[in-house]
Amino acid sequence: MELDYIEHISPILKDGVKNYLIDIDGTITDDVPNEEPERMVTCEPYPDALETVNKWYDEGHQICFFTSRTENLKQITIDWLDKHGFKYHSVLCGKPRGGNYHWIDNHLVRATRYKGKFTDLVEKQVTIEVFKD
Repeated sequence: MELDYIEHISPILKDGVKNYLIDIDGTITDDVPNEEPERMVTCEPYPDALETVNKWYDEGHQICFFTSRTENLKQITIDWLDKHGFKYHSVLCGKPRGGNYHWIDNHLVRATRYKGKFTDLVEKQVTIEVFKD
């Protein structure tokens, strides 16, 4: 991963490179709860998700699957991703369950809610919540 380093602050990705944090269940495959790990082995990827994620990887973006699956399900998850041909850099387990995420960070964060189809991203003006100046 190519990073720009500036003295005494966190490194940042080179211009044009995105750090994609992508959910798994209900986003790139069926929504399978942790309580049903046997389904994690047999579910199929959404074809548009596989194609789009791999395209982003090939374009040089960072792909991290960030899932609510627990650490004990990590190897099942990695095996499934590999079996279906997903290209990625890392898998993070333990994302809080329940949704309604509000991410606070010192780096720019953009969020895109998955609504049934992976496509190239487009720009759109929306209202967001921010800290008061």
